[in-house]
Amino acid sequence: MKELIFATSNNNKIIEVQGKFDYEKCNIKILPVSQPFNPDENGKTFLENSYIKAFTAAKKMNKVAFGDDTGLCVKALNGRPGIYSARYALDGESKIEKLLNEMKEFKTLEEREAYFTCAITLVKPDGETLFQYQSKFEGYIDFEPKGEHGFGYDPIFKIKGSDKNLAELSLTEKNEISHRALALTEFIRWLNNNF
Repeated sequence: MKELIFATSNNNKIIEVQGKFDYEKCNIKILPVSQPFNPDENGKTFLENSYIKAFTAAKKMNKVAFGDDTGLCVKALNGRPGIYSARYALDGESKIEKLLNEMKEFKTLEEREAYFTCAITLVKPDGETLFQYQSKFEGYIDFEPKGEHGFGYDPIFKIKGSDKNLAELSLTEKNEISHRALALTEFIRWLNNNF
């Protein structure tokens, strides 16, 4: 089985990504980058940050590595929290609380449009980009958290065209439709043909 370095120290991400690879019957084992791993994400876009993570991991491990940068963009907040989604507050609960407070003046779901995005970049240790893609998963910021699954902003993200929030889906269901799932589908298709 081939192995691929994933530029993350987030165990939730590793489980989610490996689950998607297994579901798509992609015969690649995902390995986390060795610790400590804390690259300076100073890019101005999700794609730039995914490249920074991937290149840092590829250099560190001297192997091909991929990085992802995901975030939540809220239309009414001019795209915030955006690339700062992970650093918006200390933990998941605080992030949700802060965002719901900022959204108080927006009383209808239509005013609370948002989307999750996931940028993936695959990089060689010399810095050459092999693959890059960015997805968009549309929805709304709900008025209160719902659901027990997922992490981050999942409990307050109402899926467009559904009556469910992302945290109300099982991991299997989430791995079929989420922003990361959309990007990984393209990534896996590329890997199956090129890696």
